[in-house]
Amino acid sequence: MRQILRITAILLLGASAVALADHPDPAIESMDSAKPRPPKTTLAVGATLDGNGRLWLAKVENQRLLVSRSDDEGNVFSNPVVVTPQPENISADGENRPKISVARDGTVLLTWIEVLPKKYSGNVRFARSTDSGRTFSKPITLNDDGRVTSHRFDSLAIDGTGKVAVAWLDARDRDAAKEKGDEFSGVSVYTARSNDNGASFGANRKFQEHTCECCRIALSWTKQGPVAFWRNIFGANTRDFAIANLDKGGIRRGTVDEWQIDACPHNGGDIASDRRGQLHLVWFTNGNNRQGLFYKRLDSGWESQPLPIGDSAAQANHASVAAEGKTVILTWREFDGHSYSAQMMHSNDSGVSWSEPQRLMDSAGATDYPIPLIDGKKILVVWNTALEGLRVLPFERIAAR
Repeated sequence: MRQILRITAILLLGASAVALADHPDPAIESMDSAKPRPPKTTLAVGATLDGNGRLWLAKVENQRLLVSRSDDEGNVFSNPVVVTPQPENISADGENRPKISVARDGTVLLTWIEVLPKKYSGNVRFARSTDSGRTFSKPITLNDDGRVTSHRFDSLAIDGTGKVAVAWLDARDRDAAKEKGDEFSGVSVYTARSNDNGASFGANRKFQEHTCECCRIALSWTKQGPVAFWRNIFGANTRDFAIANLDKGGIRRGTVDEWQIDACPHNGGDIASDRRGQLHLVWFTNGNNRQGLFYKRLDSGWESQPLPIGDSAAQANHASVAAEGKTVILTWREFDGHSYSAQMMHSNDSGVSWSEPQRLMDSAGATDYPIPLIDGKKILVVWNTALEGLRVLPFERIAAR
């Protein structure tokens, strides 16, 4: 296999002073019967690269959402800017993390979930900066139903020129059905859209009913608009993934694993699109047809066979995918009984063939899931850890021969 990447450095940014507890992995959660959990950790960060290759970071500290940036691949970050002027209980626990994107004109856009006192309830929040992250607008709540219920597991996608899509899991329909004495499986996917870089948003729109309660939604902006990838409920209680274009609809089944479970696996998938319009999917399943972590690609009406990735004996899951040109990067986390590790595979032929898995970094404490970032010039893997702090691993891109 041709090598397209070369490790250049591991950069460590001081460890957090807050004691953090990890969660067992994978977790199975039922919205109706789960026991109260301890306070969530704040290890989960949001990260992105802007058009100039700068690394942007969104993280939560002391109930504040902070944004900083680095011009040197994470070696030095700017002083963090506070996005939330008032304290908020913000989700930052892996499946439910802050999201950050930067448009071509430099507008910085953020979404996150404000956790409310009622069990499993939350609000989808949004703020933006029009001065390169020096100041941020007053945060607003995007869910417009006025209910104190579950609005969580948000996802953010932009086209870079002003169009913004936000999608989240929403329990308003389930609550309304219960008030009428009707049955309702799972929750719904709702969206909010903006055509002016987040200066204003239209009314919420229900996109799909009967989805899994707490598996993250993945969004990717394609040539045809925003495409969502989420764990749906098919039939009585088969929790496989669905995929659809938010503009065109046409929901289709993305995976046929036949995972039949009356609970939420708390283990969402991820999606990325390349310049050809090909979609790259990665997900975890424990279904009747297959078990473990898998990757596949979709191109028009064609799709590849699911490719198993990672070591299932080491709990390989919570994968992410990034694509640029013909380069595709997969990252995920494993646990060998002693420490967590960040793992990676790469392809330089649009997902046709793959490198062997690489064990990038280890940590004996609690960790976030590794985040792959890619643009036309660089590849970074961002991994936040309780013991070592934020770690940024850059790679050199080597042209395929």
